[in-house]
Amino acid sequence: MRSFFLGKKLAIAAAVAAICFTASGVAVVAEPAAGAGTEGADASAGSGAQYMLHLHHLHTGEDLNIVYKVGDRYIPSAMAKLNYFLRDHRTNDVSHYDPREFDVLHQVLTKLGRPNAVIDVVCGYRTPWSNNFLRTRSAVTGVAKNSQHMQAKAIDIRIPGVATKALRDAALSLHEGGVGYYPISQFVHVDVGPVRQWTFAGRGE
Repeated sequence: MRSFFLGKKLAIAAAVAAICFTASGVAVVAEPAAGAGTEGADASAGSGAQYMLHLHHLHTGEDLNIVYKVGDRYIPSAMAKLNYFLRDHRTNDVSHYDPREFDVLHQVLTKLGRPNAVIDVVCGYRTPWSNNFLRTRSAVTGVAKNSQHMQAKAIDIRIPGVATKALRDAALSLHEGGVGYYPISQFVHVDVGPVRQWTFAGRGE
């Protein structure tokens, strides 16, 4: 009988240990044990709907197809791969993205009725140096001094086959953060900072 209760306590402890929380209180699926398998195995650690993104980085040429969340739990190994994929392509510095940014991307695709579309990434994370470089490259760049890109809370995107205006409208309908419309450069800025919107008629990155 004692061994039964001991086993039950260990099972409960393991279940609790399988979940950790971010500083913002978001549930995250714990990392699998060494040799536990691939990303698909990570996703099986949770239950519920799987959230996937298909990304192509226009500067590095890299592609990433990844399940980043299962139910309401983000997958740490997927977050790490997304952070690297969205690194500052000028310096190779990696930051830690606010996972809500990936939810915004997923919701935009859902709004457009294209949940499996590839998202072209124009710009992800920017170091202060990189951000300043863009700001000083010409008199007018459309780059904010305190850009959300430096906080790993913003991504500039295109979706092949979707008009930039339609992409902008889908992002605005979410009311989830900042949306910048760059019709000349043909991309939309989406972030999880304060809710706001703007249009930049010149050329951004």
